Order: sequence, then structure tokens, then C-alpha cells
Amino acid sequence: MTNESRPGTTHEASLPLDVLSTHCPEPLPRPLAPHTLHDLRGGVIVELRYPRSATLIVAGVPGAGKSTALARLFGATADAETPPDGPDGCLVLDSHQARNRWRRRLSWLPYLLRRPVVHTAHFLAIRTALREATGAVVIHDCATFRWTRALIAHWAGRYGRDLHLLMLDVPASVARAGQQARGRRVNRVAFAAHARRWRRLMRTVTTEQRGPTGGWCSVVIVDRTTIDRLRRVAFAA
Repeated sequence: MTNESRPGTTHEASLPLDVLSTHCPEPLPRPLAPHTLHDLRGGVIVELRYPRSATLIVAGVPGAGKSTALARLFGATADAETPPDGPDGCLVLDSHQARNRWRRRLSWLPYLLRRPVVHTAHFLAIRTALREATGAVVIHDCATFRWTRALIAHWAGRYGRDLHLLMLDVPASVARAGQQARGRRVNRVAFAAHARRWRRLMRTVTTEQRGPTGGWCSVVIVDRTTIDRLRRVAFAA
């Protein structure tokens, strides 16, 4: 297992999951404390361990499996209205929480008109958590918008927090199918834009910069197989 991108993994990650190799290397014997670029696609990691005051963004295009991973690893549920407390006292923030709160208050408005309120409330909650939380803060975000990455990085730096990125990289066709399987309406144009920006971000991280920049302390890239086998994300002192 290497800390940097491996030859061939970009091509393999673009293939449908059912045609990927079933070979799986032995799990890393110790928890991994990410500190640079770690491309773990096609591999196995049992535990990721971050500082107790870390900010961790769990990123991926819509349908990549972020919500499933957050539910399994942190106990975050889609019907929550407030950020749940996860392992080691971390706080988990998802835009679903703001959406659920404001759905009750503004049920008479179409979602397209509620959406700006939901997004504003979500980012205000992120800023408050980064400022006031005593433990780690885990954020569900696509990370496909440069301004959201820059804003979270600014707040993390302002409040003295290390910023880490966990990238769930899956083929766009698989992510789109995942959205449709859950009964979510997918705007083709918006999804294509997400996928295009995601490819650009992946290229920047793995090829052009070959590591974390712009305020990131570490970047970990996983695929569905790797995230499914990940048993724990810990926040140690």
C-alpha cells in the first residue's frame, strides 16, 4: 500500500463495480493516521485515525454512498434534524438535518424555494460546529464546488482545526443508479456537472498536485469495496 496514487487505479475506478478484480490484499495491520495523499482504492484498511480536533469531509458525487457510510460508521440517519454525536465525541453534519428542520417550518413552499434556506442553515451549522464543538467535526459534502471547499477550509483554519478529506470515488454510472434505486429524482444536467467537477478534483489531487493542498492535511481516496470493509473511523487525542 502506497501513500500516493498507484498506476492503473484511475482506470480501474472508472469500471463498473461488478467487473473490478475480486482480489483484496491483507488489511493494514495498524490503524492508518492519514497525513498525506493515501490512495486506498482496491485495498483494505480496517481503521482510519484522525486527531480529536479534526475536521473530516466525507466527499463524493450524489449517489456515491456517502450517506450509507455515515450511517454505518457514525450512526447518522437520514431523518435526523440535529447533528448526532458519533464515535469519540465527534459531531456529524449533513444537509439532510437542515432540510428536515425546514421542511416542517416551510412545508408550504416548493423545495426549489426552500433550498437556499436549507443550504444557508447547513453552512451556518458547519461554522458553529467548527467554532464550538469540543471534538471532531464530520461533514457530508460532495466537495465538487470549489467555493464550499474553500469556505470550510477557511473556517477550519480560523478555529485551529486540521482539515482532512475522505474521497469516495465510484463510477458516475454506479452513483446515478444508486440515486435512482433510492427513488431520488436525478437532474441529468446537474449530475453531469457534479461528475465533471469530481473528475477535475480527482485529477488535481492525484496527478497535478499529487497530494493535499489548499489547507488539507490529508486526502484519503477509497472506492466502494474499501469503504465497505472499513470498520472504524476514530478520533484519538
